Amino acid sequence: MMARWHDEDELRELARTRLEHAQEFYANLLAYVLVNGMLGVIWWMSGGGFFWPIFPILGWGIGIAFHAWETFRRLEPSEARLRREMERLGRG
Repeated sequence: MMARWHDEDELRELARTRLEHAQEFYANLLAYVLVNGMLGVIWWMSGGGFFWPIFPILGWGIGIAFHAWETFRRLEPSEARLRREMERLGRG
């Protein structure tokens, strides 16, 4: 269930933050494709053989997957979770 936003400024800030996170994700994804594509070209131009670019492709790919999950999941924190976090921060 989506939270109801009563404050236009809060809603605007949430929207701005989500758009910034999406922009960061797409920049990360572009770098992933370009760098790993270049590694593939280097592998090919050096005569092929063992496909060593698989290591950065898989390693960085795990990071991309987690970044996508964090950016595009639509789970809103429950009121109870928000209160617990606020209490935890208040004790620090």
